[in-house]
Amino acid sequence: MTETIIPYLGIVIVILLLVTLAQKIKIAYPVMLVVGGLLISLLPGLPQIKINPELIFIVFLPPLLYDAAWETSWKDLWRWRRVITSFAFLVVLATSLVVALVSNMVIPGFTLALGFLLGGIVSPPDAVSASAILKTVKVPKRISAVIEGESLLNDASSLIVFRFALLAVNTGTFVFHKAAADFVLVIALGILIGVLVGLLFYYLHKWLPTDSNVDVILMLLAPYVMYITAESFHFSGVLAVVSGGLFLSARSHSFLSHKSRLRGSNVWSAFSFFLNGLVFMLIGLELPEIVGGLGGVSLKSAIGYGLLITAVLVVTRIIFFLGTSAFTTFISRYIKTADSRPGWRGPLIAGWAGMRGVVSLAAALSIPIFLTDGTAFPQRNLILFITFTVILLTLVVQGLTLPFVIRWVHMKDPDHYNSDKEQADEIRRNLAEQSLSYLREHHAESLEVNTSLQELTAKLETDLNLSDEETGAHHEEFKQVYLRMLDDQRLALLEMNKKPETDEAVIRKYQGLLDIEEEKIRLKYD
Repeated sequence: MTETIIPYLGIVIVILLLVTLAQKIKIAYPVMLVVGGLLISLLPGLPQIKINPELIFIVFLPPLLYDAAWETSWKDLWRWRRVITSFAFLVVLATSLVVALVSNMVIPGFTLALGFLLGGIVSPPDAVSASAILKTVKVPKRISAVIEGESLLNDASSLIVFRFALLAVNTGTFVFHKAAADFVLVIALGILIGVLVGLLFYYLHKWLPTDSNVDVILMLLAPYVMYITAESFHFSGVLAVVSGGLFLSARSHSFLSHKSRLRGSNVWSAFSFFLNGLVFMLIGLELPEIVGGLGGVSLKSAIGYGLLITAVLVVTRIIFFLGTSAFTTFISRYIKTADSRPGWRGPLIAGWAGMRGVVSLAAALSIPIFLTDGTAFPQRNLILFITFTVILLTLVVQGLTLPFVIRWVHMKDPDHYNSDKEQADEIRRNLAEQSLSYLREHHAESLEVNTSLQELTAKLETDLNLSDEETGAHHEEFKQVYLRMLDDQRLALLEMNKKPETDEAVIRKYQGLLDIEEEKIRLKYD
């Protein structure tokens, strides 16, 4: 048992070291983890790592998609709904078709059904990769909103293409009108199940006498229930998780207490970080087994096919994004659109940000070894190798070069949003003004005699009347003095804790309050 656990503990330690290094050199950690896993897999004597596709689909995928959906802005998703849905569904279908045609023409023994199977596997950009890499670069808000929204939804359409292609390979037949009807049904009922399960959890949180611990456990259970319920009826588990996550996220302040939101945010942050790190490391570690299973195909030929399919995916995606921009410019004469002139800069950035990841690998690994008639599944090992090559190249090449592409394109933000600091200052002033109005309207008499309320009023007036000069050097000095004061209070708590009559639980409570106060100060002035 110990021999089994030690390698995985080692993997976790390596993940932490590589993520720290990625933060130090300012690159996205998925890139560092995939490359690190690839290099580690080449070390002699390393135990062979095998990834169970069911493990990825059931254990990893639901919480990662749920977390991405929870962090997604519904306002931005709705604003760019036409662009996002066209990329999430139409572009995935078109990309699968292009990959099918190219692989059928170039790769010996590849039928159109196998080509569609490969296209369904490699066509969707990865939501986890996109979110992680976009955090390390500065792009206009509309671009990041489209990329993240598209990446959330395209997994479902690609897995549906994969499912139908797998059926066609197994049976040798494909009925287009039936597949099209099933495609719509799988999407619509997947979304419906996600919303219904989300509604169930909404009322569980709201009606049951839960505390923050129970709320967090329910939040962790929700994506698994959504995914498994939808998949049990053969509908889209991915869309169930995404729609359910969006539904609950938009209503979180109406059914979760402040303590549950704080704890839930911390737990999800650590949990999704751990799952992300583990899955990207496992992608790199999977290389030896994939190469070993190539069989009759030479490694040189397999690499060539992988490079070709990667190039096809990149070029096809960029062409479709630029084409969509031109079509939007044309159609905006007749239909009102969120942006009537997208230009070429934004579509080029979004087209280049097409990193593949966990969903593609899981789909490829889930291909059965044998067909229903007992014969070996054709080209299975080559499909696995091409998928791995696509993931590696898109993550490393596109992930590392995306900042340079953004700088080269030099796209100005057309929405002219204020900086985060300016928006934070405006929010603080608005909240202070609202609070002062409330106190003076509802507690005017108490303000005349209650010293604590008078101190609160003075603090709110300070927030309201901050000048631009005061938000600079004076605030930095205030922040540093305040943080040193909090450290001094922590030392005082440690001294109090040495007294035998002091309850350590009370000390820890106040240590927690100091931590919250420090976080408030850092958020306010950083």
